[in-house]
Amino acid sequence: MFVRSFTLRDFRSWDGVTIDPGPGSMVFVGPNGHGKTNLIESLGYLSTLSSHRVSADAPMIRAGAERAFASASVVNLGRELTIDIELLEGKANKARMNRSPVRRPREILGVLQTVLFAPEDLSLVRGDPGERRRYLDDLATTRRPRMAAIRADYDKVLRQRSALLKTAGGALRRGSRSSDGASALATLDVWDGHLAAHGAQVLAARIALVHELLPFVAESYSSIAPESRPAAVRYRSSLGDALPPEFADAHRTPESDDVEVLEAAFLHQLMQMRQREIERGVCLVGPHRDDLELALGDQPAKGFASHGESWSFALSLRLASFALLRSEGSDPVLMLDDVFAELDRKRRSALAKVAADAEQVLITAAVAEDVPDELNANRLEVEAVQHESARISKIVTRDAEEGVQL
Repeated sequence: MFVRSFTLRDFRSWDGVTIDPGPGSMVFVGPNGHGKTNLIESLGYLSTLSSHRVSADAPMIRAGAERAFASASVVNLGRELTIDIELLEGKANKARMNRSPVRRPREILGVLQTVLFAPEDLSLVRGDPGERRRYLDDLATTRRPRMAAIRADYDKVLRQRSALLKTAGGALRRGSRSSDGASALATLDVWDGHLAAHGAQVLAARIALVHELLPFVAESYSSIAPESRPAAVRYRSSLGDALPPEFADAHRTPESDDVEVLEAAFLHQLMQMRQREIERGVCLVGPHRDDLELALGDQPAKGFASHGESWSFALSLRLASFALLRSEGSDPVLMLDDVFAELDRKRRSALAKVAADAEQVLITAAVAEDVPDELNANRLEVEAVQHESARISKIVTRDAEEGVQL
């Protein structure tokens, strides 16, 4: 898979640009803060409908503009598709496939598959569980785009159920002793059913994904840090003891009835935790409370791994994602956002080895010399210039006499 061409208009610092990277490696070189990462971010957004830098869409619309536009022509196994998205200030985003509008932006998911490694990935090891949940969900959606709808349904039910726990706390505490309490409990029962039904699908997908990722993570980490302790990943669910013991085995092969089993366990745990949830007014059970546990030997990586081990683990998670997607038939686009400068020689060499064999690699770097020579990357220089009251990014070209053209 590779991006033949992509176009941006009013995206971050770019007022308008079209780039034709094609297969192989391309590096965007320029000082920090001049717009290199914005190029990578746009393709990541077309791939996942989310940014690795911000949680909202508004910052991606250039200051002073009402909308931002990103488009990419993607070639996969000889077939070419064009996807584009329009980010609208205060309105629903619009997306198209081959210039034809789609009903929902998530319908373009799966056309472009990417794996992005960025300095922020250190938070996968050292950050909150939400970072690791997002890692799993983004990868699951890249592999199975229908997961986007399942996650959206779960999030919607979670918001509704959480609102009920918060606003109807008094009635729920009175319970069946009052008519409003009985009504609130009946409504909570309904939301319990919906939460368990959608949550079980999310859980099943995550647990199956961790099962498939485990050998790739272990192999990637071993290749990067052979002298370190072995790396492992394990899914920790908020279902606690309600989760059947076999699901705690990372080597377990997923079964066809997993969703039904997990839904029953989910409902059981909701009943066990009901009083505590009513007292606190928050939802304490579900995938939104889970974590991906990272271990080195017998110790958790978080809090025990050294700085170098943490970087190795973060890198191994991304390389495992790449290897898993590749095993399913096509290389995802590998995007490396200013990471070579963060890595020591050994880790830089391990990453370069994988990148050199990928169908397409897009790299950002403040200094071209940070990019290993074996990648043989084409080079585009990025520079921010003052335009009226704002700074905008441009691709810089140089003529034979080393003059600069913007």
